[in-house]
Amino acid sequence: MTAPLPDAAPTNWVDRHAPEGLKDWLKLGRFDRPIGIWLLLLPGWQGITLALARYRKTPDAHDVWLYAGFLIGACLMRAAGCAFNDVVDRKIDAQVARTASRPVASGRISVNGAWAYVVGCSLISLGVLLTLGPVAIALGVASLALVAAYPFMKRITWWPQAWLGMTFNWGALMGFAAASILVATWPVPMAATIRGVDVHPLLVLMLPAILLWLSGVFWTLGYDTIYALQDVEDDALIGVKSSARRLGANVRVGVGVFYALAVVLAALAGAMAGLGPWFWPGLGLFALHLAFQTVRVRREDGALALRLFKSNRDAGLILLFAIGLGALG
Repeated sequence: MTAPLPDAAPTNWVDRHAPEGLKDWLKLGRFDRPIGIWLLLLPGWQGITLALARYRKTPDAHDVWLYAGFLIGACLMRAAGCAFNDVVDRKIDAQVARTASRPVASGRISVNGAWAYVVGCSLISLGVLLTLGPVAIALGVASLALVAAYPFMKRITWWPQAWLGMTFNWGALMGFAAASILVATWPVPMAATIRGVDVHPLLVLMLPAILLWLSGVFWTLGYDTIYALQDVEDDALIGVKSSARRLGANVRVGVGVFYALAVVLAALAGAMAGLGPWFWPGLGLFALHLAFQTVRVRREDGALALRLFKSNRDAGLILLFAIGLGALG
């Protein structure tokens, strides 16, 4: 019988209820730690909601599918990404206390088995992607480069959390495209003139989503820096880079700056999308939540860092509801 992994809740549903033969496979996809699904899913839902608000599209059955499809895709692509990451990092993971008992690092699942898992999850996700429209499909394909490169970033840059931010929040662009391009003329004309400057109309159409994506990049840079505090000592011993190590004693200042930029960019996204006045109180709550995390974070307290990291599900939900309220006028 396998024990709960160190950063999974002792009462998680996988360890409590899943059949013994499936537990390692579910843990390979991090289904025992659903916070990652939330953090991948919420930017996509935010992008869908922002598009519906921006273009005042009357909700219909396809919109219900968009929200459901992004949920399915987030579960499966997060699982595929985690399995891929575990294959690439299996030697590093075996040297870090928090990750040594992961299924691939510990040898309970073979590398070939993990690769088959990645392929299976990706093929099902592809079926979902093909229902989202041409621009969203193109964005989904483009995201594979981000996903593939991420496990190597901790070896070459002090800021792998920034790369994770670009990857995890790509759904904001895809969700916006799926919900807005559906009501746009396709194919999009190759150029338009705005104040004498040739601009691709797609860029103009997607500008609120681009701002939302950038907001998410800084949000992730903040919360994943907090998450990385758990591994600072082990990372230093084995030479793995992270924003938490790079910031050192200034980690609270760094997280505060990242979160402040996330709020400012979210505000610009809301303004560009023409969200109504109820968006702003919700954005204020989002800002307060992030400020609370910043004030509480302690470089030497890994257990607190994990709790603060997990609280970002609530932060993302607050921003989602703020966008939804802004859509009401």
